[in-house]
Amino acid sequence: MQDVTGLPFMKIIARRGAPDLFFTEFFRVHANSRLDDAILSSITENPSGKPVFAQMIGENLDDLVRTAKDLQKYSIAGVDLNLGCPAPRVYRKNVGGGLLREPLRVDEILKALRESVEGPLTVKMRFGFEDDRHFRTLLEILDKRKVDLVSVHARTVLGGYRSSPDYEYVRQAANYLRCPVFLNGDVQTYADAKRLRERTEASGVMIGRAAIRNPWIFRQIRDHSENREVFFPQLNDVFDYIMELFEALASPISDDRKTVGRMKKFLNFIGLSVDPHGGFLHAMRRTRTSSELFAVMERFLKVNPQQPFALKPYSGLIARPGCES
Repeated sequence: MQDVTGLPFMKIIARRGAPDLFFTEFFRVHANSRLDDAILSSITENPSGKPVFAQMIGENLDDLVRTAKDLQKYSIAGVDLNLGCPAPRVYRKNVGGGLLREPLRVDEILKALRESVEGPLTVKMRFGFEDDRHFRTLLEILDKRKVDLVSVHARTVLGGYRSSPDYEYVRQAANYLRCPVFLNGDVQTYADAKRLRERTEASGVMIGRAAIRNPWIFRQIRDHSENREVFFPQLNDVFDYIMELFEALASPISDDRKTVGRMKKFLNFIGLSVDPHGGFLHAMRRTRTSSELFAVMERFLKVNPQQPFALKPYSGLIARPGCES
């Protein structure tokens, strides 16, 4: 997720069980764009030893090709094109999920990238902008341009994050494309990962938001698939995770309130599994300083530290009420 899953988060999740592959936040590509140093650090300073794909978002052919060439100067696993971002401020610029309305433009972009990317070229997409009218055409384009990996989020762009995912489109992509297809969208637990992979015949799963809430999810998936005892975190583990996040985001010269504001981008997801009534979320969202935030953490995470952390979000709670449609 943009502005969330950067290098500090990658380091923290790697210590709790890294995924097999990382994808960076997206590099914004336009006429005046240059590689973002903070995002670049998640490639050059990633300590996990896992492959890292560099994700781009944009629509101008020359700028995308220029950026892809610049990225290939670094040790990346491949170049990933974002065709799925559902944020209105993004798709209104006809980038991310907005491009799904123009299959011919997608074809032009992938043709140019395929000619300029020497290693793997991957795509992250949804199955359509408002419906599936172009889905089959897009699959044909992905196949024709020899894309090496496709991650399909099982919603439309306008479906946001709260519409019901339709995994049939992931299954169709997995059966049609010759490259591996990853399932994305509401994979909340290790059991979801197994069940949905089997249902869709996907080669793997891509997890974003659930990994912010539960950074042990990749360890749990691996434990379950290898017939080991699955690790279940308790609230004291969550307390330690949040403190580590705070320490990673704060600095001696950073503004305390800005750090707390940035922390809330993570805590909005973590809080979905702390208590069923949303008390932690309610109190956390009203904090302004680190001392206020730490007091909320003590109240909800340290009173019963051995209480299990819920595997799934509690029903009725929403991570970002103002922007999740």
